[in-house]
Amino acid sequence: MQEKENSVNSSKAPEPVGLYPHAKRVGNLLFLSGVGPREKGSKKIPGVELDAAGNIISYDIATQCHAVFQNIKYILEDAGSSWNQIVDVTVFLTNMKDDFKIYNQLWAEYFKENPPCRTTLEINCLPTPIAIELKVIATID
Repeated sequence: MQEKENSVNSSKAPEPVGLYPHAKRVGNLLFLSGVGPREKGSKKIPGVELDAAGNIISYDIATQCHAVFQNIKYILEDAGSSWNQIVDVTVFLTNMKDDFKIYNQLWAEYFKENPPCRTTLEINCLPTPIAIELKVIATID
C-alpha cells in the first residue's frame, strides 16, 4: 500500500482510470472512489467480450459483480479496513432491467450478515466498457 497524506492506493486493485486515489481516509471513515471489475495491470474486464473497436458484444453481470467485490476487498484490506466494515454503498448499473436481479442475489450472498446501506442507480454508461461500478464508504480502525 502506498499512502500520501490520507490517500490510499492498493497494490492489488486495478489502476484508477483518472487522477484519483483508490480511497481517502477521513477520521475513522474510508471513502472509496468508484470501483469496477477491471483486472490490475491490464484493460481486461472479467465477463466482458469486446469487438475490435472496443464496443461491448456481450457481458456476464455475475462475473463482473464478483470481480468488483474482489477489487473492493483488495482496497479495503490494503487500507486497513475490511468487507465487514462497509457501511454504505452506491451501485451504478448500466442495465437495471436485465442486471438488477442477478446483482441483488449476489449482494445477498456477499452480505449475509449485517448488510450496509445501499442505493442502486441506473446510468447510461461508465468510463470503461463495464456494466457495474460501486462507490463504497467503510469504517477503519
